[in-house]
Amino acid sequence: MVAQTREAGVTVSLVARRCGVSPNQLFTWRRLAEQGALTATAAEEEVVPASAFRAQQEQIRELQRLLGKKTLEVELLQEALTVAEDIKKRRLRSLSLPKDGLP
Repeated sequence: MVAQTREAGVTVSLVARRCGVSPNQLFTWRRLAEQGALTATAAEEEVVPASAFRAQQEQIRELQRLLGKKTLEVELLQEALTVAEDIKKRRLRSLSLPKDGLP
């Protein structure tokens, strides 16, 4: 219907009458089409409300924040483990040396 309103010599009111819809509704559909609202439906993709999309974006940001926090924790624990292993190796070496320091 929206495409028909763009044809030469055709008015929105004429198309609305032919199709049995309100001209106001057809004007709204034309405005939405101009704003790109038909892109998703033309691609046969699922359309979700903007509020649901924003909520999902916020959830993604929160999960990314938590992932970053956990990644930092893992790096700190790995560094602590490396330091602990180095200390353990030094202690073992110092215990295995004779008191005079000669092998």
